[in-house]
Amino acid sequence: MIAFLMPLMLAGSLTELGKAGAQCSANEQGPSIKIEVLGLKDRQGLLKLELYPNDDRDFLGDDAQIVRAGKPFRRVEIAVPQSGPVWICIRAPGPGTYALSLLHDRDANHKFGFSVDGAGFPNNPKLGFSKPKAASAAVRVGSGPTLTRVVMNYRHGLFSFGPLK
Repeated sequence: MIAFLMPLMLAGSLTELGKAGAQCSANEQGPSIKIEVLGLKDRQGLLKLELYPNDDRDFLGDDAQIVRAGKPFRRVEIAVPQSGPVWICIRAPGPGTYALSLLHDRDANHKFGFSVDGAGFPNNPKLGFSKPKAASAAVRVGSGPTLTRVVMNYRHGLFSFGPLK
């Protein structure tokens, strides 16, 4: 199994952590990241977007520890839209650079299932058997909304994980 996905598999018990104030308003004007989601396998389940500090120790780390340490962590979950372009937006704590992960929780169980669910990151780094570096999944946020794209990755074969063909 790809080791960097383990924290996503175990995250079910803390699904509410980081959600307060993370969801963008309809006309969000403050520091935020609006992501166009590309390459979804289907239109079922949930999308879970998480914002982390831009450092390798905290990226995809234990969200409870990140919050306890007073570091930025945000989480937004939405139902996958049934049609049309797919966008998800998360408020940033302020201008700066943040690492992001996006999970397609196809069975909506709030856990990452390696054989079922998908994952993606800004800048679409090539995924190997370890988590991507925070810098390769980071977005620079200014004082207003920042737009970016994420291509989703799913399991192919026994150990391969990448975009759909």
